Amino acid sequence: MILCAGEALIDMIPNADGAYVPHVGGAVLNTAVALGRLGEDVGLVTGLSSDPFGAMIEDHLRASQVSVDHAVRSDRNTALAFVHLENGNATYTFYDDATATRNIQPIDIASVPAGTKAVFFGGISLCNPPVADSLLDLALSQPSDRLVMADPNIRPGFVSDHDGYRTRLTKLIGRADIVKLSDDDIGWLVPDGDLNAKARTVLDLGPKMLLLTEGGDGATAHLANGTMVRAPAQQAQVVDTVGAGDTFNAGCLAALRRADALHPAAIETLNEAALKDMLSLAARAAAITVSRAGANPPWQEELD
Repeated sequence: MILCAGEALIDMIPNADGAYVPHVGGAVLNTAVALGRLGEDVGLVTGLSSDPFGAMIEDHLRASQVSVDHAVRSDRNTALAFVHLENGNATYTFYDDATATRNIQPIDIASVPAGTKAVFFGGISLCNPPVADSLLDLALSQPSDRLVMADPNIRPGFVSDHDGYRTRLTKLIGRADIVKLSDDDIGWLVPDGDLNAKARTVLDLGPKMLLLTEGGDGATAHLANGTMVRAPAQQAQVVDTVGAGDTFNAGCLAALRRADALHPAAIETLNEAALKDMLSLAARAAAITVSRAGANPPWQEELD
């Protein structure tokens, strides 16, 4: 199993008339859904509310073959994210205080099943306590032979304590075997230097692989041993970018699992062909997601 840990929420996305319509979302949920649709055995550690939006989220997860056995259930409200679209690019306003995911405490999270191959962390759930600290504790508690991947998906405007957030991310990146960052993310994390120098700075914190995405300019895989492979973005008619990076994460994890490389030791020995295959699957999946409204990752048969 691949276990994803982080937020599940409702994206309020404007329709053609400008009215906001609820869609199930959240960066980590989107990654879990994409993995389920790609045929992977996946579960989600998240806060799941008893409110109507929580039921909507659970139905969506089950329909995409994502296990909810590890959800933390409560009567707290579901978090909302209002999506603002400009030329297809999305920005967000979050309403998250005292919600089902935000208030997760370390004691709420069940132990990770023994057969879990990888644990993925990311999204706004890493921004603010208590859930941010709970997820960091979970990441740091993983055995060294279990793969950990992190995509901070940095939202500076949502962070209440920037120094605390940087400290938390530094610890998480230091434990992670794979880190995914967009060009905007790495610019916030490492303000100085060109992209290659910034990538080296991140890798020096401890990860075995850095995945760096640059939107329409493609993506690059950097290994700690110096190997670097670049892949172009797939051509797509962009409707919006909601969920694109999350789908990319799922594609990378699925490709590694299929290559029997979902293990920390295997990451260090990946060759250029394996890295190209990984980036290709991730880019093809993300291209389908951006071609339709909202976070709607593809099913495996669409890629076939």
